[in-house]
Amino acid sequence: MEYLNRFLNNARQWANGRSWLLRAPVLVYLAYAGFRSFGNIEYRSIFSGITLAFHEMGHILFGPLGVFPMVLGGSLTQLLIPIVAALLLLRQSDYFGFAVGGGWLGLSAMDLAWYVGDARANALPLVSLGPEAEHDWFYLLGRLGWLRYDLQIAGLVRGLGALALILSLALGIWLCLVMAGSSDSQGGHEPGDEEGAMFQEWLGKQEG
Repeated sequence: MEYLNRFLNNARQWANGRSWLLRAPVLVYLAYAGFRSFGNIEYRSIFSGITLAFHEMGHILFGPLGVFPMVLGGSLTQLLIPIVAALLLLRQSDYFGFAVGGGWLGLSAMDLAWYVGDARANALPLVSLGPEAEHDWFYLLGRLGWLRYDLQIAGLVRGLGALALILSLALGIWLCLVMAGSSDSQGGHEPGDEEGAMFQEWLGKQEG
């Protein structure tokens, strides 16, 4: 609880004086993409192509570890990359960027859920860097003896993805509200925009 309070206090300080106008449309798109992704197996967000590229890269990265890690590596990488991106942005104290990274993680997990749930049906079109595409989750769940639970596991992954997206949207909306409130009281200058403020003051004197 203490860490959460410290996080929120730091996020509030970061948001004070920043502009929400360019950031709010990002949240609107994340909410729209999440709604579409949750209920439509064919929907592809602007993150989907990036996620797929990292998924395929994950197979290559984990390849030297053996067949099972290689197959699992694609799905792991498509989840780990948004997490790493979000943490790197948080390390730079970009709290809104952290929220967007969390939203990407949620969308990636929901995309993955469709793939997991297709393990037995094998109806989705597959992409492969090799000569023949194979269904990752048919192999993974088959090896573990969990193939009959593909839909339940997919539901869990989808639920966790939706939770990550909702929490990220909540953080992003709260940050925008802080920005809007501070902009109204401080004139809407971004932190570090002292030169712009000085120029506007000088210009006002010249016009006066």
